[in-house]
Amino acid sequence: MRKKILLGWLRIIIGLFIFAFGVHLTIFANIGLAPWDCLGMGLSYHTPLNYGLSMTLIALAVLGIDVLLREKIGFGTIIDALLTGNFVQFFNSFNPLPLNEDVLTGICIMLVGFVFMALGMAVYMKSEQCCGPRDALMVGLGKRMTRIPIGIVEVILWSVVLLAGWLLGGPVGIGTIISTFGAGIVMQIVYSLIHFEPRDLNHKGVLEVSRELAH
Repeated sequence: MRKKILLGWLRIIIGLFIFAFGVHLTIFANIGLAPWDCLGMGLSYHTPLNYGLSMTLIALAVLGIDVLLREKIGFGTIIDALLTGNFVQFFNSFNPLPLNEDVLTGICIMLVGFVFMALGMAVYMKSEQCCGPRDALMVGLGKRMTRIPIGIVEVILWSVVLLAGWLLGGPVGIGTIISTFGAGIVMQIVYSLIHFEPRDLNHKGVLEVSRELAH
C-alpha cells in the first residue's frame, strides 16, 4: 500500500510538471491573461493587496468553496500548492526563446498549452489523492451538473471568473477570451480521446492516506 501511495505522489509530481509546462506556454503566448489572473489583477485594483497576495486570497476562497462542496483535501492538493507555481517559474526562467510577439503564433502556442494542461491534470488526478483547489472546484461543480461534459463545466466556471475579473477592472485580451472558452473545449477533446472522466475518480483525503501509510 505504501508503495502505491508513494508512486501516486510521483504521478502527481509528473502530472503537475506537465501541467505547469502547459501554463508556461499560455504565458509565453503573450496574448493576454487567463481568467483567474484577470480576477487576481482586478481584485488588486480595489484592495491593498498586490497581485500575488490577491491570487493567494482567491486560492484560499476557492479552497473554502471546495470544502463546502464536500470535495476532499488530499496530498494532491498540498503538492499542487507547493510545486505548481515553482514549476511554472522554472519554465519561465529557463525558456531560451524570446517572448512571442505574433498574435496568430500566440494563439497556436496557447492551444498547445491547453493540451499539456489537460494531460497533466489527467496524470495527477489518476493518483486519486485529490486535486488542486481550482480543479477540485471544477470537479465539484461537475458532480452537480452530471449531464454537462466536464470540459463545458470548465468553460462555465471560467466564464464566471472572467466576468468577475472584468467587473473589477481586470485586463481582458484576446488570450483571455480564448482561455475562457478554449481551455475547456480542448480539455473535453483530450479527455474524450483518452477516455478520462474526472468525476469517476474516488479520491482519498489526507487522513485516509495517512492512516494507510501508518499501517
